[in-house]
Amino acid sequence: MVDFGFGEVIGLVILALILVGPERMPRVSSDLAKMIKKVRAMTNTATAEIRDNLGPGFEDLKPADLNPKTFIKRHVASVLDDEDSNDRNKKRSGQPAFSPRIDPDLL
Repeated sequence: MVDFGFGEVIGLVILALILVGPERMPRVSSDLAKMIKKVRAMTNTATAEIRDNLGPGFEDLKPADLNPKTFIKRHVASVLDDEDSNDRNKKRSGQPAFSPRIDPDLL
């Protein structure tokens, strides 16, 4: 999600020292830590409520699964797999794998 490197963290600490000052830094950092814990608790609670409301079958749902691109890719892949299995069944039965659809109005 958020990818901070060592250099960015050091830069933020130096910026905080300049803006807040060294005498108020311990109190501000503890307040910031408490706020981060509260935000994490709220997100965990919201996630648990959403999973409870979705019902059974969605226990292993990940946020990436809700991405429209992922959903479309998965849907297209399942349709293509269904078509492949239908083509294989037609080949086994002796029917042509692809039957062209001809519109009689075009003739």
